[in-house]
Amino acid sequence: MLIAAIIALGAGTYAIRLSGVLLRDRLELSPALQRLLPMAAAALLAALAGTAALMAGTEFSGVARPAGVAVGALLAWRKAPFVLVVVAAAATAALLRLAGLP
Repeated sequence: MLIAAIIALGAGTYAIRLSGVLLRDRLELSPALQRLLPMAAAALLAALAGTAALMAGTEFSGVARPAGVAVGALLAWRKAPFVLVVVAAAATAALLRLAGLP
């Protein structure tokens, strides 16, 4: 039964991806929708990042993780090197947890 479900899901995934290639020339999107699609991808990515920053499983992650993400976001916005962004974000979260904040 499990193998049948895996095969069905694989075939469905393949069919959905193939339909995008096959229908690409037949489907015409309006200019307004074409402008919105890149913003939708950015909104989805922001929602995923926000959820990962604020939640640990089904509970609030505490103050340390969002603070670390905020420090990393600020440094990235200021165009700091990537390694510095990651190390500063991790250090902020670690120091806050060491201080007793969840």
